[in-house]
Amino acid sequence: MALAIGAHPDDVEFGCGGTLAKWSNSGCMIHYLILTDGSKGTWDENRDASELAQTRKLETVESARTLSISAEVHFLGRIDGELESTPRERSEVAYLIRDIKPEVILGHDPFKRYRLHPDHRNAGWITCDSIVAARDPLFFPEHRLERHRPKALLLWEADEPDHFETTEGYLQLKVDALLKHRSQHESTMGISGEVSAAAKSQLAGMIASQAGAVSLRWNKKEAGEEFKLITDL
Repeated sequence: MALAIGAHPDDVEFGCGGTLAKWSNSGCMIHYLILTDGSKGTWDENRDASELAQTRKLETVESARTLSISAEVHFLGRIDGELESTPRERSEVAYLIRDIKPEVILGHDPFKRYRLHPDHRNAGWITCDSIVAARDPLFFPEHRLERHRPKALLLWEADEPDHFETTEGYLQLKVDALLKHRSQHESTMGISGEVSAAAKSQLAGMIASQAGAVSLRWNKKEAGEEFKLITDL
């Protein structure tokens, strides 16, 4: 079982979508945890934030089920742009880790230099800190759940990646999943108006280019995603 923790809807797909699709195809149960409601994810100043948050929740479920038909999606529901790493957040995330008991957790790398978006930084800290809380029995005993220690943590967008996951054959699924985030087409995918064949091809080219750059760094022939791997949990 794998748990991917993203700050916003669509962060998981960008960070590890190909990896999740591959693992799901091999029988791995996939869980998403989205920490904020994505209510500020637009360039339209007239967009209703509450409506956008609801739209993005629906898009996330649709996208997750594109990568993995049996994916389970969880939402923490914090306000976009206001995510903080406090005992409350760590308790809620640690509870989920103890409840579903993932073998692998994937998330933002909080150690990345010059990371601008505060939600991405704090999502990474929440993920790391919650793993510690979930494994040690005297953290949050009110959970009344057995402690759980995952086998591995994979952090995407790492400055010092040391783990390569081939995603050969799964890039199109990653693209298809991203396209489900229709509210984000213009702001994060460069797609304006109707999703034409040319627009799809442009997004596919962007994703393929990113995967190709990873392959070059690793001297691999196949497409892939890279992570910082931590097993000393």
